[in-house]
Amino acid sequence: MRVLGIETSCDETGVAIYDEERGLLANQLYTQIALHADYGGVVPELASRDHIRKTAPLIDAALKEAGLTAADIDGVAYTAGPGLIGALLVGSTIARSLAYAWNVPAIGIHHMEGHLLAPMLDSHRPDFPFLALLVSGGHTQLVKVEGVGQYQVIGESIDDAAGEAFDKTAKLLGLDYPGGAALARLASDGHAGRFAFPRPMTDRPGLDFSFSGLKTFAANTINKLVKQEGELSAQSKADIAYAFQEAVVDTLAIKCKRALQQTGYKRLVIAGGVSANQQLRENLAQMMKKLGGEVFYPPPQFCTDNGAMIAYAGMLRLAKGQHSGLALDIKPRWPMSELPAIEG
Repeated sequence: MRVLGIETSCDETGVAIYDEERGLLANQLYTQIALHADYGGVVPELASRDHIRKTAPLIDAALKEAGLTAADIDGVAYTAGPGLIGALLVGSTIARSLAYAWNVPAIGIHHMEGHLLAPMLDSHRPDFPFLALLVSGGHTQLVKVEGVGQYQVIGESIDDAAGEAFDKTAKLLGLDYPGGAALARLASDGHAGRFAFPRPMTDRPGLDFSFSGLKTFAANTINKLVKQEGELSAQSKADIAYAFQEAVVDTLAIKCKRALQQTGYKRLVIAGGVSANQQLRENLAQMMKKLGGEVFYPPPQFCTDNGAMIAYAGMLRLAKGQHSGLALDIKPRWPMSELPAIEG
């Protein structure tokens, strides 16, 4: 089975083609970073309009990259949620229209299931069951994964997601959008030990997260330094970035260790945009080595939103006979527990 995947949940337009036997045949991606940079964040209406402009040309480019025509496509997968409602409508409308015109089945894919399965795009892929840490700008979740569609969320953020906290703290430091990656680069020049940030909710039982307090702590630290220095020095910014990143990474690692001990699993999957953070990868790799387990990540190009993860997830479900009806059914909010399992 050969599936065209379309991702338009937020500020990246992704189109890919995945072949059940040959693997990934094409992967096209357009990012809207420059479009939203002047606003310091994603503007939903602008995002939707840009998806309208970019999706069809990217589909043509993907078919050309794969050396295929529309007649070679066996199914169409698209992100049905969660995400920005306007952006989701663009991708789902185009996908449903193509599927109808090409007389092939279509299926709406859960955006976070796409991220969760993204490590399967690598040759070194985890076996089931495993623990997944989904960590991005919109989500921070610990998920017990027994198979495709067999998901149990056992921990999640009660306020800001980790990636959102990264972006907000970066903005406080005067960094350009998108701030998370910029903050991580700045942290590499920081000194350890100058600032001590809290590790929220690690002093109590449970697997939930809270990162809004870290952002507030960073804001208070910045305000205090501004009163002392008049203007933050480059080193002070780097030291704050270092302390903030260290606190987030430590918090994620502590909760992952608890969840692994609770489930008894020895495999940990990290996915979502923040999974590209090098400090997080290094800390979790060291932790899993001590625990006698193994950690898995998506290939770097598949950490952020992309069409390949949607095409892959769609292939798995379409191959088992699952498909969506003709009516558009997008879900800006969509619990993973509602997804049907794939047997076998």
